[in-house]
Amino acid sequence: MSLHDSAATIAAFVRDHDAWAAPIVFVLAFAESLAFISLLVPAWGALVAIGALVGGNGLSFWPVWLGGALGAAFGDWLSYWIGIKLGPPVAHVWPLSRHPDLVPRGEAFVKRWGVPGIFIGRFFGPLRAVVPLVAGIFEMPFWRFQFANFSSALVWAAMLLTLGDAISKIIGFIWP
Repeated sequence: MSLHDSAATIAAFVRDHDAWAAPIVFVLAFAESLAFISLLVPAWGALVAIGALVGGNGLSFWPVWLGGALGAAFGDWLSYWIGIKLGPPVAHVWPLSRHPDLVPRGEAFVKRWGVPGIFIGRFFGPLRAVVPLVAGIFEMPFWRFQFANFSSALVWAAMLLTLGDAISKIIGFIWP
């Protein structure tokens, strides 16, 4: 099943069962942000598709946004914790072992940018999975990490949902 098909299937389920929207978005954002799993589950397409349901289908933005933000923040928090507990040897665990350049790139990124790098890293595909892990491996101070983690998760979730809503409005304007 392709990314497009998966996103469409999840969005159709959410459209038909809107009470499940926030928990589904939580799980998708958690998987998208969790080290190891995010490389296998690119959920951003489904999050944008669910965002398209916010305006036109009466899906409430606030619970879905909160679900996405909390899922993303908890995924990064767990990745940070894994980095602290397992340290540098975690780079040799699959699937990171198949992408040996990710941890050094994440390390260079975190060392160069520090706390703003945690915020920025959330918005760039492969870095999203590795930056929190690397922050844990190199023991970035907990509260600095969490500040950047939660603030970026709030912005990231709002951005994806709003992008989906905007795209659906543009399409609705072009093809009424």
